[in-house]
Amino acid sequence: MEEGNKVGDTKKNKVMVAVDESECSHYALEWALQTLGDSIAKSELVIFNAQSLADYSYITATSYGVTPPELIQNLQENQKKAALALLDRAKNICSKLGVVAETLTEVGDPKDTICQAVEKLDIHLLVLGSHGRGALKRAFLGSVSNYCVHNAKCPVLVVRKPA
Repeated sequence: MEEGNKVGDTKKNKVMVAVDESECSHYALEWALQTLGDSIAKSELVIFNAQSLADYSYITATSYGVTPPELIQNLQENQKKAALALLDRAKNICSKLGVVAETLTEVGDPKDTICQAVEKLDIHLLVLGSHGRGALKRAFLGSVSNYCVHNAKCPVLVVRKPA
């Protein structure tokens, strides 16, 4: 057994649920809270949101290469506000079920940022929602859950919303 996970050890397990603006990620959070009930209540729960690196090249192109810095700053602030609102919504879902959760958001490529957070926070279980994309869309768009299943340094539970 790993250090800190010995029988009788009082160190809590850490569970991280990664959420985004999609309905499937909030379904995964609700599913985990209801299905894993006592396990989650006895664990430290972290709700994580990865803010995608925004591509502002379209702004530069439409402004003939002279993009006002305050415009970029405004866009970044709005993205952060949206992420914090998303995390507040998730935290409210938890509190309705009597579960206390910590929230965290970071900027970066979601698949990399999630895996880095898992390692940095010493997460024991990662829960993700599945968008349910077909093989063709996954091939072109990539799959955060697939990447995390193969690269996260902990077990990963992928929850798919029923049709």
